[in-house]
Amino acid sequence: MYMNYGARRRFADLSEQEILALAISAEEDDARIYATYADRLRNDYPASARVFEGMAEEENEHRRRLIDLFETRFGATIPLIRREHVAGFYARRPVWLVENLGIERIRDEAARMESEAHDFYVRAAKNTSDTATRKLLGDLATAESTHQQRAGALTAEHVDSDAAETEAQEDRRQFILTWVQPGLAGLMDGSVSTLAPIFAVAFATQDTWTTFLVGLAASVGAGISMGFTEAASDDGVLSGRGAPWKRGIASGVMTTIGGLGHALPYLIPDFWTATLIAFAVVFVELWAIAWIQNKYMDTPFLRAAFQVVVGGALVLGAGILIGTG
Repeated sequence: MYMNYGARRRFADLSEQEILALAISAEEDDARIYATYADRLRNDYPASARVFEGMAEEENEHRRRLIDLFETRFGATIPLIRREHVAGFYARRPVWLVENLGIERIRDEAARMESEAHDFYVRAAKNTSDTATRKLLGDLATAESTHQQRAGALTAEHVDSDAAETEAQEDRRQFILTWVQPGLAGLMDGSVSTLAPIFAVAFATQDTWTTFLVGLAASVGAGISMGFTEAASDDGVLSGRGAPWKRGIASGVMTTIGGLGHALPYLIPDFWTATLIAFAVVFVELWAIAWIQNKYMDTPFLRAAFQVVVGGALVLGAGILIGTG
């Protein structure tokens, strides 16, 4: 007999026995996901890890209640049916497999999980006629809808003010390591290193279109190079600097932006108008670099500005000198 192994069941076609089996497997999966999040957070966010451990235990308690009801009604053999076996059923995106997943992303995913689980139990309760089953599914829907409040209670229990401050500092440190440092390095490279070739071509040719093309090529090429270099230089596992693709994107995009800033004015046909605007853009770029260093790296603004301005002026002067020589 031919069987279509690729087919999936519609939720409306599931029996009450299958709905309970599906709920059991879903609770087991969610408990394991929460436990995985707890493991991920344990080193850097121990207080929040205990919150997710508590949520995992609650999911396990839901599973035990569902199993007790299933055995009472249908016996000890629970059919294997999971989310992926039901057409149109909500699926869990495997974000727990992502390395260096930020704590805010984990909290957002947990909130989404609870919302989807609540909707499932409401829907499941409508598809059963047994009073005890309907009551339990309704109770679980209520439990899932109040999980965020329970998470808040667990947070209050495990995350005191000192722990919260420590976790906030760690979260900021991770943000700086993953996004700010690579992005700042890219912005500095794109803004400063492209000054010489762009202004050398500008003053050598006084052709705005040629200057723009050189600036575009230098910016895009530098962005690609910086992005790949950042991503390939460190996988983030030992250094804790975050996922390499995130750092690569931050570095590559900001490098390109830094170069394009003073290349785009050369789309203006008049050479001196374009050049004066490009000079103004360079000033803004250097100011932005100094501001980022001051805000995120705790570098005194005047010192950061002096370092950036001196470096940028030297490169800019070299480009103009070469172009007019």
